[in-house]
Amino acid sequence: MDSTNTAHQVASFLLETEAVKLRPAQPFKWSSGWNSPIYCDNRVTLSFPYIRSYIKQQLAELIKQHYPEAEAIAGVATAGIAQGALVADLLEMPFLYVRPEPKKHGMGNQIEGRLLEGQKVVLVEDLISTGGSSLKAAEAIKAAGAEVIGMAAIFTYGFSVADDNFRQAGISLYCLSNYNALIEAAVSNGYIQASAMDALAQWRESPETWGN
Repeated sequence: MDSTNTAHQVASFLLETEAVKLRPAQPFKWSSGWNSPIYCDNRVTLSFPYIRSYIKQQLAELIKQHYPEAEAIAGVATAGIAQGALVADLLEMPFLYVRPEPKKHGMGNQIEGRLLEGQKVVLVEDLISTGGSSLKAAEAIKAAGAEVIGMAAIFTYGFSVADDNFRQAGISLYCLSNYNALIEAAVSNGYIQASAMDALAQWRESPETWGN
């Protein structure tokens, strides 16, 4: 698995399907309140069979390479559910998914599916920003008595706060593509002009204050 080629191919697919939109001159507003020149919704790729298959295959290869001891795949709700199910099917592994919090009715489950005590689990996410929701899902898996051996995701913004959060949690993270590969693909494919590079780089360095 050539990680550099994969990163650029996935980035190109995200741009091609408009799963990622780049708009430095008209920033988006995130739920966190941050202004952002980028909006990413990787669920859009599920509507394109050849791209969906490519991402599924690359995630499966990533998991086989870095987590050969994996015994189950868990999707992080909601965006990681479909991706995780596709990967688990390809790897012929058990699948489950983790809600942000327990249901307020029925059985009150936070984890849906059968999770065995001591089972070695890989979490699948579509997108990593700060890592907060992903690591919350990991804590739920651990609290249920299983072992989180790592996480695989389609895309990461590469924020230092995410690196710190995963390091403190003791959980490894591998992603198919990243912000740098995305910007390179956007320039080379004509989605943005090279003159926008400075604004995009500044946002990545200080997303909480950019555009204020």
